[in-house]
Amino acid sequence: MSDSEATPLLRPNSSPSPNRKLQGAFAREPVDGETYRSGEDDVNGETYDNVPKTKRELGLFSSAFLIFNGIVGAGIYATPSVILRASGSVGMSLVFWVLGAIFASAATAVFIELGTGLPRSGSHKNYLEYIYQRPKFLVTCLFSVFAAFVISVAANGVIVGEYLTHALNIQQNVTNARLFAVLALTLAFLAHGISVRVGLRLQNLLGTFVLVLLLCIAISGGLSILKFPGFEGGDGGKNFQLDRIWEGTSLRANGLVTGLYAIMWSYNGYASANAALSEVRDPVKTLKRAAPLALVAVTALYLLVNIAYFVVIPKNEIMDSKRVVVALFARHLFGEVAERIVSALVAISVFGNMLATTFMYSRLIQELGREGVLPAPGWFSSNKPFGTPFAALFWQWLVCCVTATAPPPGDAFNFIMNLSQYRWTITGTAISAGVLVLDNPWLSRTISNQAKLKWNWEPPFRAWTSAKLFFFLSNVFLFVVPLVPPVEGFVVYEHLPYWMHVAVCFLIFFVGWLYWYLRWRLLPRRSGYTLDRVVIEDDGITRREFVKFYN
Repeated sequence: MSDSEATPLLRPNSSPSPNRKLQGAFAREPVDGETYRSGEDDVNGETYDNVPKTKRELGLFSSAFLIFNGIVGAGIYATPSVILRASGSVGMSLVFWVLGAIFASAATAVFIELGTGLPRSGSHKNYLEYIYQRPKFLVTCLFSVFAAFVISVAANGVIVGEYLTHALNIQQNVTNARLFAVLALTLAFLAHGISVRVGLRLQNLLGTFVLVLLLCIAISGGLSILKFPGFEGGDGGKNFQLDRIWEGTSLRANGLVTGLYAIMWSYNGYASANAALSEVRDPVKTLKRAAPLALVAVTALYLLVNIAYFVVIPKNEIMDSKRVVVALFARHLFGEVAERIVSALVAISVFGNMLATTFMYSRLIQELGREGVLPAPGWFSSNKPFGTPFAALFWQWLVCCVTATAPPPGDAFNFIMNLSQYRWTITGTAISAGVLVLDNPWLSRTISNQAKLKWNWEPPFRAWTSAKLFFFLSNVFLFVVPLVPPVEGFVVYEHLPYWMHVAVCFLIFFVGWLYWYLRWRLLPRRSGYTLDRVVIEDDGITRREFVKFYN
């Protein structure tokens, strides 16, 4: 390290003390060899995290495609029928997609502020740790258990399996679909596990493929309206007739939440780059450009593709289609052979999203290993043997395979989607509430002084307060309403109770609390020691381990 070292973007209240043991990730003080290099690029966040420049492989293009691929997964292919059934009408369904875009825009602004203020890998975990510093390590444990055991990549595996069996004209049963799901999860694991560059290049290639595929669907819908030769097979846009577009509109609370969950899940991924900021070149500048660019592209494509669906396919067929809407689209326009070809293309497209989310989650799990919170932190944080987070990727693969194959037939996709989204709803509520407090100088100063918190929030980018408030209120609504029993005739699951994903969510939080209580409270108290973190250099990256100090 050079002698010219400076404080990070978030400056601690106390001066640096190089010989002091690490007391937490919140203050980000240079301790036990953890330093921050000064220089012109400090404003762009590269010196915030102790990661060699050679490990920063993501530029603007890769970061934008990471977010784009992280958002555009199974959602646009699998959820339009769910959203139409929940909303009741074509018009209200499109309103849902617009609401989803507004929610995602507010969320993106919030996460740009958080990412530029704390430009290191870890995303939600970093922000929760910074905001909720007391009791020490509690929020980290709660989030860690969830991050380690609830991974939404599994839902995309289910969709890949369903579309591949449809494309290959193989009998659609539980065994076949889940076998293809495990195969897709394995390929994503190996692509990122063997080589960072190979995984990123494949990810960028498939991101381009997804973009082209969605554009082709949108253009095909427009040509169908114009009755262009070869595109006459559609419904002719009857769904948009004034006497039909709002027909059947339903505003039942549980239907709204089911539809909004599907929408939020379809837009989820706006924080994909936040999870890997330690691998992004000039992370502050790059994040401020890449996130809006990706979100604008996604929003425009989502709306155009949904309009194309409704132009070509009769409403009742979409409502009965479950998760093969785009296959119906191809069959109406071009016939049965085209339906199978498009199903195969959709499976490839969803696999691109799996690559992005696999990349994101593996970095999140590795970061939890780097912080020493997960058991076997050296294993989880390792970049051996291929210079990739192979251990974190393997764990993710194992959990996803179990998640994709364990739920009852017919409920696997919806359960994984709802469980994942409810987890993000809880963390989103906590993060947005904290950001609103940080946004108010008097309130943040008062709370930090009373609770002795190390808050000194000076991010290079600040989201509008209205965006933060909208993000907070949306999360509160999505948190509360699933606790209410559904109205008669509305079914959340075929074989599970409506509250199952909520119950599992709180059970996992309880496991996280129990893990924290046993490791940081009960066992140290009974055995007469305290736990503190020490810094270790491994693989050229700083990580931390908890060490017992006996009284």
